[in-house]
This record gives sequence, structure tokens and C-alpha cells, in this order.
Amino acid sequence: MKALAAEFLSLYNPCRVCPWKCGVNRLAGEPGKCRCGSEAVVNDYMPHFGEEGCLVGERGSGAIFFSFCNLSCVFCQTSDISQKGEGTPVDAERLSDIMLWLQNEGCHNINLVTPTHVIPSIVSALLIAREKGLTLPIIYNSGGYDSVETLRKLRGVIDIYLPDFKFWLPETAENLCGARNYPDVARKALKEMHRQVGNLVIDEKTGLAKKGLLVRHLVLPGHLDETEKILEFVAKEISPFTYINIMGHYHPCGKARDLPPLNRNLRKREFETAIKIAEKLGLRRLDKTHWHLYDLLFEKDNS
Repeated sequence: MKALAAEFLSLYNPCRVCPWKCGVNRLAGEPGKCRCGSEAVVNDYMPHFGEEGCLVGERGSGAIFFSFCNLSCVFCQTSDISQKGEGTPVDAERLSDIMLWLQNEGCHNINLVTPTHVIPSIVSALLIAREKGLTLPIIYNSGGYDSVETLRKLRGVIDIYLPDFKFWLPETAENLCGARNYPDVARKALKEMHRQVGNLVIDEKTGLAKKGLLVRHLVLPGHLDETEKILEFVAKEISPFTYINIMGHYHPCGKARDLPPLNRNLRKREFETAIKIAEKLGLRRLDKTHWHLYDLLFEKDNS
């Protein structure tokens, strides 16, 4: 176990944890592109009931919200956490105790929210937690901008991969998250995730996810063409049995308030079109947990 922890921590110097491959010495405290050193920063942790139903169950998903991010999305709804880094630094011992506390609270899983940039620190904590009795499935809940090389090292460590697939066009990715190669990186990352864990397996008795890939896609106003390309990729190059959450809760935050068409909420017909595209492509495992809430958020369509 110590050897595995050391192998992961070595990714911090020179930093090659994520696709940016900054090359800085994060072990010495130098911040990477993610604005973070080697110590994980935790904003909050709790039994979380806002995730997909198959993750939440009756007692919640054991969410740990990590501060900072390796992307800079202009519409981020939690920029205080992801970009300003609000939170508390924790060492591996403390982080392992957080995981065990969530297990003792009855959570169904450990949900690592935005783990990409600090996954070496997380792995060190996970190994300690396992020795202390952690038995819950581990969820890797990322923005999709993940290094295949790092993901390969996580084989057998992660039970459920929960990536976003945000953009299809390089120019869109460059303008909206600062990473022009995001689409290519996300495609390769999703393929590796699926190779490791396969399609999502849900326990028939409990309705809880046990292992596999769950993909999220937030439909953006005026970007249905990219939604179609993303869904087509998932259906044809990952699996038509992929469990996917097509999300309709977009509303403008941060810089997006000044960037048409992102300066408005999603319209109902845009969301409905996205669902029809998915069904036409043969994607049937659509998460519907929050569909009943979207009507409260949709932009009124006067066209």
C-alpha cells in the first residue's frame, strides 16, 4: 500500500496528474494550473441527497467537496470553491477520518467531488481508510478533463466513474473552460473509465449503483449541436447501455451572464430536444431523478 501511495504522490513532482502536465513541484508547495499544492483542500463533506437517485438511496451519497479545479468554466455555479479555493487543507490522515465518518453516518458510497487535481493525496487517504475499515464503493466525480495515464493507475481503486462531458468543439472548450483540448481528452478519458468498470450496474433490490460508468451532460443554451455529437459519441463509441444524466438545470453564473446565448436559462424545448436525440440514438438508460424540478428553471420561450 505504501508503494502505491508513493507512486501516486510522485505524480506531483514534476506535476503530471492531469492533462495540463504543469511540471511544477507541488510536493514543495508550488501551485499547479489548478492553483493547488500537494495537500487536498476540502470545502465541505456530508451525506448528500442532490445526486442521481441510484447514488443517493435512502441515506445519501457521502460527498467530499474538494476545492480548486483543473478547469475554469465561465458558467461554474460553485466558483468560490472551484476557482477561489475556499476550504480547509487536510492531510491524508484527516481525509481518511472524513471518509470513515461518512460511512458511520450510513452513506451508501464515498463521492469524491472534483478529485482530479488532488487524486494522489486522495489515494493516500483511501489506503489509510481501507486499513481502518472503509468498505464503501468509491465514486470519482470529475469534470472529464482527466489524464488517461493517471486513470490507468486507478484501476481497482475506483468503483464508479462519474464524469461530465461538457463540450464537443475545441473552440467552445477554449472559450468556456480554457482548455482547447478538452473534447479529445474527455473522449479518451471516458473510454478508459468504461474499459475499467463497464456499464453501470445497479442492485435490483436496493436500486443503488454498485460499479460502472455514469456520464453527465449539462445541456447549454444554444449548443444543441454539440449535445448531439456528445450523445452520439457515447452511444456509438462507449456503449448504448451507458447510464447517462442529461441535465437541464443550466442558469447563467459568473462571466456567463455577459456571454449570449449563455446569459439565459435553458429552454424547455431545448431540453426536450436533447432527450429526443438521446432516444433516437438508442440511449435508454436516462437518469430522471431531477426532471420534475427543471420546469421551475426553464427560460420562458416566446419564440
